[in-house]
Amino acid sequence: MLAKIKKQKVIKDFQKHEKDTGSSEVQVAMLSRRIEELSAHLKKNKKDFSSRRGLLKIVSDRRKHLKYLEKKSKTKYNALVKKLKLD
Repeated sequence: MLAKIKKQKVIKDFQKHEKDTGSSEVQVAMLSRRIEELSAHLKKNKKDFSSRRGLLKIVSDRRKHLKYLEKKSKTKYNALVKKLKLD
């Protein structure tokens, strides 16, 4: 799980306005950070199959959010992918 401080920093970096915590950009950024943390965990714990299944679910969720964002606004999608270095 992301620590509260890390979560607030990610939200602050990607939010559209002061109270934005649920936009597609913020959600994709949060999911990306969780993916990074889980990937690091799975490198250490190769037999943790429950976490591996959770990681696949998170990757799927991020893919869905990115697909929605690409359909809605191609420019926002490209900016987000570039900022998160997902290409």
